[in-house]
Amino acid sequence: MPKAKGIAIIAHDGKKAEMIAFMKDHAALFQNTKLVATGTTGQYVEQTGLKVKKLLSGPKGGDAQIASMVAEGKLQAVIFFRDPLGKHPHEPDVQMLMRLCDLHNVALATNPSTARLMVKGLEAETLPEA
Repeated sequence: MPKAKGIAIIAHDGKKAEMIAFMKDHAALFQNTKLVATGTTGQYVEQTGLKVKKLLSGPKGGDAQIASMVAEGKLQAVIFFRDPLGKHPHEPDVQMLMRLCDLHNVALATNPSTARLMVKGLEAETLPEA
């Protein structure tokens, strides 16, 4: 039986509070999901009581680690709350992650509205058939 694919969680510093609120709002789904996150975001996610595997922080290679997991088929979705107004020295890694999600057909949500729609789809997949 193949291993269950996980969901990656990433948030730029200016979006971490929004991400944590989102995680709390959808804790029922996330508590039964294999979660992986960049280092600092993962620390925040842990404060919600959810279990998460923490990788490196984004600027230190965490985005690239998640991109690698996408390429290896280990993730079903990436939720990445990006700050479009901030400067990010690791922007090439962010672009690579987004390109690989497109290349490997992995769902990518970069804002709360898209993430809510993604979660609704994931919840529908986990409902037992009538």
